[in-house]
Amino acid sequence: MDWSLILEKSILAVVVFSITLVIAMYSTYGERKIAAFFQDRLGPNRAGPWGIFQPLADGGKLFFKEEIIPDASVRWLFILGPGIAMFLALSTSAVIPWAPDYISGDRTVAMQVADPDMGILYIFGILSLGVYGLMLGGWASNNKYSLYGAIRASSQIISYELAMGLSVIAVIIMTGSLSLRTIVESQHGMNWNIFYQPLGFILFMTTALAECNRAPFDMAECETELIGGYHTEFSSMKLGLYLFSEYINMFISSAVITVLFFGGYNFPGMDMIKDPMWLTVLGAIVFFAKIFFFIFLFMWIRWTLPRFRYDQLMRLGWKGLIPLAIVNLLLTAGFMMWKHF
Repeated sequence: MDWSLILEKSILAVVVFSITLVIAMYSTYGERKIAAFFQDRLGPNRAGPWGIFQPLADGGKLFFKEEIIPDASVRWLFILGPGIAMFLALSTSAVIPWAPDYISGDRTVAMQVADPDMGILYIFGILSLGVYGLMLGGWASNNKYSLYGAIRASSQIISYELAMGLSVIAVIIMTGSLSLRTIVESQHGMNWNIFYQPLGFILFMTTALAECNRAPFDMAECETELIGGYHTEFSSMKLGLYLFSEYINMFISSAVITVLFFGGYNFPGMDMIKDPMWLTVLGAIVFFAKIFFFIFLFMWIRWTLPRFRYDQLMRLGWKGLIPLAIVNLLLTAGFMMWKHF
């Protein structure tokens, strides 16, 4: 066994998970500031300069709040639900290529925890399991509002995964690989997939909003109908894990959008940089800049568009997005056949 490689991958995994948690934590601060900007108010401004310590205050509040577990709940499933949601949200970051590999002499340090040949299928597999965290939390609460929210979340995620998968298949057909690293490398420089798959990007972006339970697709947490949705009965850090997992999913969704359609860490003029360390650093900066743009876009949409009714949400998924995704897939397949034959 190559213990140095194991140590390198372990350190990279800890770094990636830590960065993911910090970005998710400060996404809550960013969302409150962006909401304040759109509503012409200040937002958090008391905890530290410009309110930058507000996420720490919120985290401390959740840690020290009284923890309540309903007597009528299924206790072990009630505890397990938030843990599953958080664990699966973090697991998806393992296959994201965060920057170009750092090459020093005969040694290569991969800026990716793992590069399986079926990286995109791994992400879809984790996304499919993510519904269990929501469903278990809603069902184990023994509260009808929580159960309704869990049912809405599961049906919404399952429905919108179909259109999302079809939009990704079009990218896979163009690239010829399921590896996220290969997909990024095929978009070298400015050869980004967004220029070839604009409809695929719109479909993926729309379904990503639904997968993350973000407005206008936040029917699982519709407070006007369901109080708090599937996490109504949760308090303390169990509630915090559900809220945190939503922001982690938004961060990972933004990273996947960047990888599939916007070149990942690729940027114009990258071939002019000869120093491998600078190439890795600049690639990471460009990648995270793209991610932050899409996080802002997620928040912009939330504070701009009204919430769908549930029948409108399902109609859009089954009668709107899935047919469009099939058409996009057929057009892509026809173009690739014409190109090669």
